[in-house]
Amino acid sequence: MQLQESGEMYLETILILSLKGKPVRSIDVVEYMGYSKPSVSRAVGLLKSGGYLEMDQNGYLTLTDEGRRVAERTYERHQLLTEFFVHIGVNPDVAAEDACKIEHVISDETFQAIKKHAGKE
Repeated sequence: MQLQESGEMYLETILILSLKGKPVRSIDVVEYMGYSKPSVSRAVGLLKSGGYLEMDQNGYLTLTDEGRRVAERTYERHQLLTEFFVHIGVNPDVAAEDACKIEHVISDETFQAIKKHAGKE
């Protein structure tokens, strides 16, 4: 299953929420992203069927190994691009917003070059 930008955003959100040390449920994703419950429910179902996400009997969401790989890659891109844009003089809010858009479409080659240039390799 080829993930679209929205799928990557959901996985990244679940990773961010899980890094806070609490179990993550769909309602947490609803609140964090500001999406409707039906939208999140549909996305969770698709991510589960794609093998990116698991849900236990209590409704807690856990990233699979593949889901975690995608989420960590997306989150790394977001963080590094935000830092890079701020470093070159972009307002932090604008930098974060632009990074969120670019993180899904930037090629691995270009991202690795930025990472190397930023000394994060």
